[in-house]
Amino acid sequence: MTKKKQDIRALSKEALRDFFINHGHQAFRGNQVYEWLWQKSAHSFEDMTSLSKDTRAMLETHFVINHIKVDQMQRSNDGTIKNAIKLHDNLVVESVLIPTETRTTACVSSQVGCSLDCHFCATARLKRMRNLNPDEIYDQVVAIDQQSRLYHKRKLSNIVYMGMGEPLLNYKNVLASIEKITSKEGLGMSPKRITVSTVGIPKMIVKLADDGVKFNLAVSLHSAIDEVRSKLMPINEKSNLAELLASLQYWYEKTNKIITFEYVVWEGINDTKKDAVALVKFCKKVPSKVNLIEYNAIDDGEFQQANPEAIQMYVNTLEAHNIVVNVRRSRGKDIDAACGQLANKTA
Repeated sequence: MTKKKQDIRALSKEALRDFFINHGHQAFRGNQVYEWLWQKSAHSFEDMTSLSKDTRAMLETHFVINHIKVDQMQRSNDGTIKNAIKLHDNLVVESVLIPTETRTTACVSSQVGCSLDCHFCATARLKRMRNLNPDEIYDQVVAIDQQSRLYHKRKLSNIVYMGMGEPLLNYKNVLASIEKITSKEGLGMSPKRITVSTVGIPKMIVKLADDGVKFNLAVSLHSAIDEVRSKLMPINEKSNLAELLASLQYWYEKTNKIITFEYVVWEGINDTKKDAVALVKFCKKVPSKVNLIEYNAIDDGEFQQANPEAIQMYVNTLEAHNIVVNVRRSRGKDIDAACGQLANKTA
């Protein structure tokens, strides 16, 4: 039986150096390979032209590079790009390039599918197949950076972990991917330009704070009333708003970073003054700002975008209490690339 080759990107630089020493080569060859893998994002050993053919053949004998493949790319009328990403085991996730006049943002996936069953989200209809490895997340960013340079003539400026999956349920790999993305030996991006979005898992938010992470945190809130939020997001039945708030207060105390609340207003669900007042009270308890997000239908009609008057009521109520609020108009709706629409649905 043929021994399965190891993905070389699972090795640290030190492990690569040791590999070369153990095979009669100088240790610095490990540094060269590490640079090819991460800074230069080599797709194959043949790409590593600073190595001899014999060295490349030796690497081919022992290892594989399980690089992602952009299987399908769709471009929206507004410049948004959605990628169907094929993984080495033929599973598919999606990532999105979101352009504005001043920046381009990569929205990346962290899991194949999702296990949290948020009722308004298309991704929740896909059962969770597996976590993504750090290199698979990293590759999404590299691909979108290349698309940003090609189609928008500028390098990628921001990254949001808001694609398929719950990042904090793939904690180790998500943090490892960010370490690579921010490393000078990787993409060298500032952690201040990275936001991890979660449904709000209190014990994992506490762990983030204890681990001293430097990136930003966003929480999908959608209601500050337990009864309403539980109907939208089953996770709230396990960890209610009081527990979530306590973890966010701890986060702020440890990191001094304000939290962004992602909040969709739906007609007949959370579009009343009572809902807006509850949100104000919640925001007052921890330094935060609010992104009101335009809802994107997922075909069943159960959830409908609230009318503009309700959105404006939220804006007025929040601003009257000096809470920063932004209304986010969704991008890429015509290619099912907007928030909540990622479900491996192709044209």
